[in-house]
Amino acid sequence: MMRPARLALAAAALAMAGAAGATPAAGRYDAQFCVALSAQAPRCGPVEVALGADGAAIVRAADIVYVLRLRPTELDLVLMQGTMQLDEFTVPYRWVGDALHFADDEKSARYEVRFGKRRP
Repeated sequence: MMRPARLALAAAALAMAGAAGATPAAGRYDAQFCVALSAQAPRCGPVEVALGADGAAIVRAADIVYVLRLRPTELDLVLMQGTMQLDEFTVPYRWVGDALHFADDEKSARYEVRFGKRRP
């Protein structure tokens, strides 16, 4: 059963889908990954993103890898460090311009992946 907060986020994501940005084209990108915990300001750093045509995205920062599977209104996230799985969750997401936004309410964490230049 989906919690009321997640249900509200899912409804908001659906409502904003038409006004939000569109998924960038498949390929490899330089990007910025930002994480904000609770009410703190986001902390950002460079990452490499491999975006597949099938809705899969690999966001890599050194040995930390976020494996994302984007579905129409939600994404599945698996967080890996090397061969060890650290976390896994499913949440609503939205595009704002060329940035992917999602949040993990259980951890009071907000995430943003800002796509930069596409790599050759």
